[in-house]
Amino acid sequence: MKHLFSSAVTAILLAAPAMADTVLTVANWLPPSHPLVSEVIVPMTEQISQATGGEVRAQILPAPLGPPPAHFDFAVNGVTDITFGVQGYNPGRFKTTNIAEIPFLGDSAEAISVAYWRTFDAMLKDAGEYDNVKVLGVFTHGPGQLFLKDGDTASVDLMQGTKLRVGGGIVHEVASTLGAVPVEGPASKAYELLSQGVADGILFPYESVNFFKLIPELPQAVTVPGGLYNVSFFVIMNKAKWDSLSPEQQAAIDSVTGESLARMAGQMWDRADAAGRKAMDGKTTITAATDAQMAAWSHALEPVISAKVAEVSETGVDGAAALEMLRAEIASVEAE
Repeated sequence: MKHLFSSAVTAILLAAPAMADTVLTVANWLPPSHPLVSEVIVPMTEQISQATGGEVRAQILPAPLGPPPAHFDFAVNGVTDITFGVQGYNPGRFKTTNIAEIPFLGDSAEAISVAYWRTFDAMLKDAGEYDNVKVLGVFTHGPGQLFLKDGDTASVDLMQGTKLRVGGGIVHEVASTLGAVPVEGPASKAYELLSQGVADGILFPYESVNFFKLIPELPQAVTVPGGLYNVSFFVIMNKAKWDSLSPEQQAAIDSVTGESLARMAGQMWDRADAAGRKAMDGKTTITAATDAQMAAWSHALEPVISAKVAEVSETGVDGAAALEMLRAEIASVEAE
């Protein structure tokens, strides 16, 4: 009996480290094949485990918990431990994201994303928009470009009266300011809107046109230096779950998220955009925006940019200073 008791105690002690491991649930609303999942979220979970020596493991849930707009609150309320999403899916909730979504920021998602994280960490987080969660990362996708069924791609008035499918956020304002008729609809419905003639074109990064199989519907494209818009993303963690981790575990997770996560995400979007553009070879005629178009569009969008910067300042953060830092950091990353 004494031998059996001793063996049982030994077994419990040996199992203790495994029992002490923390498993974090990670919500997902995209197909597993989407590069944001396969090349960012999955590697992030692996890096968390490696950085913590296996003490903290992150496990992606097998099925969506709900629609994309609900995901920020899933982390707030502890429905899941970690999640990701698009701030623009919650209109009016986040103003500091304006800084990273305005036109003409840059041609590299990596540069913009790293600069965005640095600006967020130094300034934007002071707005308090994320005080009820732990922010693991913020980043953007690649610059949004213009894709059309037809039209005079050299015309300054190219977008005048053109029905363009857009998502939420600043892209709607960009489209309407340049004379287009915005057609709201989720990305998953883009093919339907284009093929049925509801939309004449779309504002999208190269990656998305390819991923959503829109190339056959869009034989014309205009590439705009710096892009006409960007979309901001977040990766966040439940605050209570974060606080339950040891300082050592927190430091380990911080070492593989933050700027590292922003850089990994930006590099993924750049690769995906390159692949998307390559997939258009022989199928889509890509024309660079003319000097006249850039002059006209830049002038027209100045009030939109100024208004977005002013919205950032409404949070208590100096919007103009934040934009100046963002642009300086983009230049710094591009020079690396």
